[in-house]
Amino acid sequence: MATISTHVLDTTQGLPATGVTVVLQAQDGAEIASVVTDGDGRVSDIAGDDLPTGVFRLVFGTGPYFSARGVQAFNPEIVVSVVLPEHKHYHVPLLVSPYSYTTYRGS
Repeated sequence: MATISTHVLDTTQGLPATGVTVVLQAQDGAEIASVVTDGDGRVSDIAGDDLPTGVFRLVFGTGPYFSARGVQAFNPEIVVSVVLPEHKHYHVPLLVSPYSYTTYRGS
């Protein structure tokens, strides 16, 4: 089975984004797991090792994260669709600011 992790960095502060809710969804939108980033902005294993291959969505709750800091964000949530084509580990970092974001396949 595949596994997936994430790391969220707040590029406006140059710090990890702690307390960001991350929801993992199946392609049809069904929720698989809901987690919150730790003090280092990380979630080491979102859904355990129970993921089959396929297409999934990570929904990052960036609106509440920025709102808690007194900042209005352009993207109240960021949805990143990913394909997990093999049974191995996938890391999906997110670099975020109130008006933009970048993601990539990490290691």
